[in-house]
Amino acid sequence: MTNGINTRELILQILLEIEEEGKHSHIAIRNALSKYQFLPRQERAFITRVCEGTLEYRILIDYIIDSYSKVTVDKMKPVIREILRSAVYQIKFMDSVPDSAVCNEAVKLAQRKGFYNLKPFVNGVLRTIAREHKNLQLPSREKNLVRYLSVRYSMPETLVNRWLEDYGEEKTEKILADFLKEKPVTVRCRTHKYSLEEIYQSLTDQGVEVKPAPYLPYACEISNYNHILALDAFIQGKIQVQDVSSMLVAEVADPKKGDYIIDMCAAPGGKSLHVGDKMGDYGTVDARDVSQQKVDLIEENINRLDSINVQARVMDATVFDVDSELKADIVLADVPCSGYGVIGKKPEIKYRVTPQKQEEIVILQRSILDRAAEYVKPGGVLVFSTCTIAKEENEENMLWFMNNHPFKLESLDPYLPEELHSESTALGYLQLLPGVHKTDGFFIAKFRRK
Repeated sequence: MTNGINTRELILQILLEIEEEGKHSHIAIRNALSKYQFLPRQERAFITRVCEGTLEYRILIDYIIDSYSKVTVDKMKPVIREILRSAVYQIKFMDSVPDSAVCNEAVKLAQRKGFYNLKPFVNGVLRTIAREHKNLQLPSREKNLVRYLSVRYSMPETLVNRWLEDYGEEKTEKILADFLKEKPVTVRCRTHKYSLEEIYQSLTDQGVEVKPAPYLPYACEISNYNHILALDAFIQGKIQVQDVSSMLVAEVADPKKGDYIIDMCAAPGGKSLHVGDKMGDYGTVDARDVSQQKVDLIEENINRLDSINVQARVMDATVFDVDSELKADIVLADVPCSGYGVIGKKPEIKYRVTPQKQEEIVILQRSILDRAAEYVKPGGVLVFSTCTIAKEENEENMLWFMNNHPFKLESLDPYLPEELHSESTALGYLQLLPGVHKTDGFFIAKFRRK
C-alpha cells in the first residue's frame, strides 16, 4: 500500500473493468496508472504484471481453481472470482511474493469489498492451492490434444481447434507458446532525419536497453525504462512505437516522392507517418479514420513527429468518397480485424470470440475493400493488411477481392528481407505467425490495378 492506495484493490478494479465492462486491457491498465502517477516504479510494474498475467493465464488459472474449489469459477461472484484469479496467478507465477502474504491480502480484500462471510472460502481455496498446485496434472495430451493445449497455453478451445486445422500441431503450439512470452517494445527509428547512432545514444543516455529488431535495419527493441513519454527520443519525434510487421506495410507499399496516398483506417497513424517519411516529406498522405477521437490520436503523432506531408480527417471507410475516385497512387487498407495476431499484447481478445463477430468482421472488411478499390488510379497499388491469423479474414478475403475487382497480386519479394521470402510472398502475400516469425501475427497482400 502506498499513499492510501491498496495495490491489490487497484488490480481488482482493473480486472473487473476488463471482464465486466469490456475494456481493453492496455487501456484499463494505462488509465489506472495515469491516475496514480505517484506510485513507485516497482509497484507500477507489479500491478501491470499481475493484471496482464491473470488475463494471459486465465484458462489455466480457472482450471487450477476448479480443481480445488467446491464452487466452480463460472458460479462465483465477479469480485470473488477476480480476487481468486489474481491471487492464484501470484502463487503460481511470482516466487517473489510469499504464498501466505497472497492469501492474507486476498482475504482482507474480500472483507473490504463486503464479502465478510466468504473470507473462510477464499482463505481455504487459496491455502489448498498454495499447498497442492504443484502436484496438479494437466489434461492428458494423448487423450484430448485440444483440451491439453487449451489449458496448457490458456487459449479457448475454439481457437485451438481452428488453428490446428489451419496450421497443424507444430505451428499451432509455437503460436500458443509465443503469445505467453514477454515482448519488448519495438520502435521505428526515423533514419531519414536522424542517424541510428544518434537515436541509440539518446536512448542509452537515459538508461534504456536498445537492440536491433528483426528484419529491418531501422527497427529496434527497447526495454528497461519507466514510461516512453519521458524518453527524449520519443518527445523529439525520433522514434515511433510500431511493430516490425506493421513497418513492412510501408516497405511493401514502396511509395515514391510526390505520391498521393490514402490510409483508410489510419489511427493511431503509424503506417501513415511511415509512408510519409519514406517520401522524404514530399507528396501527401491522407490519413482517415471513423471518429474524431481516432483522428485526434493521428494528429497527436503528426505534431510530435513534425510531419508536414500527413493530414488527418474524419471519414468512414465504408462510405464512398466521390472526390477520391481513381485519385490515389497507393491506398492502404489496414482493416478492422479479430486481432488474433496481437493476443500476446492484448490477451482479452481471445476471450471475446464469437462466430457472429467473426462473420461481421469479414463483411466489414469486404465493405472497406470495395471502397478502397474505387480510389486506386489505373496502375496504382492497394495494400491490404490485418493483424490477425484468421484465414477467412486474410487469404479468403484476398481471393474474394481479386474475384470481384480488376486487380492482380504483385510479388512482395523485392520489398522484403530474404529470410521472409516464400512461395506466397512470390505470389503477392505474406502471413506472419507468432512463434514462427519474429513479429506479431500479421497479414499483407499487395494488389496492382490492371
